[in-house]
Amino acid sequence: MTTTLHRGTEPSRPVWSWVRSAPGTHIWLLIIAVTSLVIQLSTRELERFLLHRNSSNIHELTKHPVQSLFTSAFWIENPSSFLLYLVLFEVVHANVERWLGTLRWLCTVVVGHVVATLISQEYVLWSIQNQHLPKRLAHAMSHVVDIGVSYGLAAAAGILVYRLPYPWRWLYLVGVVGFFGIPLATGGTFTDLGHVTALAIGFACWPLTRGVPKGASGRKAVAANDRAGHSG
Repeated sequence: MTTTLHRGTEPSRPVWSWVRSAPGTHIWLLIIAVTSLVIQLSTRELERFLLHRNSSNIHELTKHPVQSLFTSAFWIENPSSFLLYLVLFEVVHANVERWLGTLRWLCTVVVGHVVATLISQEYVLWSIQNQHLPKRLAHAMSHVVDIGVSYGLAAAAGILVYRLPYPWRWLYLVGVVGFFGIPLATGGTFTDLGHVTALAIGFACWPLTRGVPKGASGRKAVAANDRAGHSG
């Protein structure tokens, strides 16, 4: 009998194999872990400076548009929430990356993050210019802390719907739309608008799923083809 292991898999090291199967997700997590540690160890003044300097609010988008869009994706405001994001990254991002491949996953996440950020901040700007916000809040909203990974996460959650078989797809769809949509429909903030926008971007990225098996990642599909060429 001939036994062939798929190149790159390490049955004796399942954790390392899992990390290697979704490199983008875990590099992102590592950076967030470092920035969260920096925030945790910083003084209150330094923490405030770092969060505002790396925000993608109106002020920073006007002064440093590309930099603020990029750096805002690597910080979370509350380091104690890192463990929650760790779980969400493994459940959502890692599964999407393993399924679609790093490039398609990254395309979905980047587009979702950028478009959701711009639309949500455009809404803030519109509210200020049309005096829908009290004057005392206008300056604060222009400099509001707008960082985090939730927009990219919402986009990944959106495209993940296309991996699920029926009828689970419909249940997941209702759940994820309700989770992000209800806060916006009940008087949510610009952040809720960003989440719904990113989710919609994820749905709109369905062409990226063409040619990708619903139940397996591209790597698993290759492994299946490799096994088909060997007899046991």
